Amino acid sequence: MIAVDWGTSNFRAFRLNAEGAVLARCSSPQGILRVDSGNFAEALVDEVGAWMAEGEQHILLCGMVGSRQGWLEAEYLPCPVGISDLANGVIHVPFDGAEVWLVPGVMGPDAAGVPELMRGEETAAMGMLDACGGAGLVCFPGTHSKWIHLSDRKIVSFTTCMTGEIYSALRKCTILERTMKTDGAMDSSAFRDGVARSADSSGLLHHLFGVRTLALMGQLKAEASASYLSGLLIGHEVRATMPPGGVVHLVGVAPLCGLYAKTIEACGGSATVEVADAAARGLAAIGRRLRWT
Repeated sequence: MIAVDWGTSNFRAFRLNAEGAVLARCSSPQGILRVDSGNFAEALVDEVGAWMAEGEQHILLCGMVGSRQGWLEAEYLPCPVGISDLANGVIHVPFDGAEVWLVPGVMGPDAAGVPELMRGEETAAMGMLDACGGAGLVCFPGTHSKWIHLSDRKIVSFTTCMTGEIYSALRKCTILERTMKTDGAMDSSAFRDGVARSADSSGLLHHLFGVRTLALMGQLKAEASASYLSGLLIGHEVRATMPPGGVVHLVGVAPLCGLYAKTIEACGGSATVEVADAAARGLAAIGRRLRWT
């Protein structure tokens, strides 16, 4: 089968054998927002047409491709959700040349009853079940970081943090830009200082203005300001979402997972960086329920 994780910014696909092992992979920045005029069928063929020509007839999609802005809107399933629930909830996508199905998203209220939503990470979380022993805390760092609680091989709750998007916006669209050089390498010392600052009282909004004042007073170099800001934001995220002494499984790109691992450890937890192919494993598991693999 062909397993596709199609997000807002990126397209990732895996060609899987009957046992679910990855035979080949491809990726591109052809996220759903870059698909012209909603031509998702054409975009899919552009990416995986060669595999289809070689005989692959089953394609399983997950991610924002199933959102209102995507190819076809799939429903959200309420927590708790396991592999069988996702497999039973797939929807058919009309497409010539292959059988295409789409995995639904997942929803769950937070402690205040405000809706939590996700598309894509639920499938990757299913790919993490064996690594977690069916239970544990999985974090997917990124533009909208997800912290997913697993129990009895199901997603029971999750929290979303807009850390990556806020970091980008603060760097480019606020007064912080004027005292910040954004093309420098990560400054580990400044990052640690930002994480440490996140433990202080007075809150994130006050701490953010400190990024500017530290620079104005010569206590933070322009080349290090972005690293300090990153540490500050990730520090606040981890302290708000991780239980005391939490054990966290991290899934994502290695550099970002490395920053989260350092922050988690600084905040009293422990972290393990897991393989990046969790989405492929989750799609393979759903495919087995569909009797594709």
